[in-house]
Amino acid sequence: MSLQAEVKNKLPESAIELLKQLALRQAGAERHRQPVAIIGPGDGKARECDAAYIVATSLASAGITIVCGGRGGVMQAASRGATDAGGIAIGILPEEDMRAANPYLTVAIPTGMGEMRNAIIARSATCLVAVGGGLGTISEMALGLKWNKRVFTLYADLALPGAEATTSTGQLVEQVVAYLLEPAPVEMS
Repeated sequence: MSLQAEVKNKLPESAIELLKQLALRQAGAERHRQPVAIIGPGDGKARECDAAYIVATSLASAGITIVCGGRGGVMQAASRGATDAGGIAIGILPEEDMRAANPYLTVAIPTGMGEMRNAIIARSATCLVAVGGGLGTISEMALGLKWNKRVFTLYADLALPGAEATTSTGQLVEQVVAYLLEPAPVEMS
C-alpha cells in the first residue's frame, strides 16, 4: 500500500516520514493487531469528512486497520479512506441488520445494540481519533478515556479532560502515528 498523492500533499513531511516507519513496523511481528477507531458524527460536514478520509487513508496505507460505527458522515469517509488505500475498514453497526452500513466497509458487524455499540468501538481500538463531535462521539471518547486509551481530537464540540486536541489534519495524523510508534508497554507478571 502506498500513500495517495492527493493525501500525501496535505500532510507535513514529518508525518509522511512517521508513516513510513509505521508501515515498516506493521510489516513485522511488532505490528498493531488492534484497529484504530475513527469516530465522528453520522452527519459530518465536509471539513470533518475530509479530515476523516485523510486520517484513514494515511493509517491504512501504513497497514493499520480502521474501526468505526459503520454508517454515514465521518464513518463513511473513514471507511472510504481505508479501502481506497487498500486497507481494512470494520463497521460496528447499531442495527440488527446491514441496511444502514456504508458501502465502503470491508467488514460490517450488525449488533442490534443501538448506541451501546459505542462501547465495542472504544474497547476494540488501540486508540480513538475523534473528528467532529456529537453525543455519540463524546460517549465513545469518554469510554476510551475511562479505559486508559489515548483519544485524539480535531474539530471537537467538547474538550474532555485527557483528550489530546489538535488544530489540523496534518497534526492529527502526526500525533496518532507517533503514538502508534511508541514501544508497547511491558506487562508485569
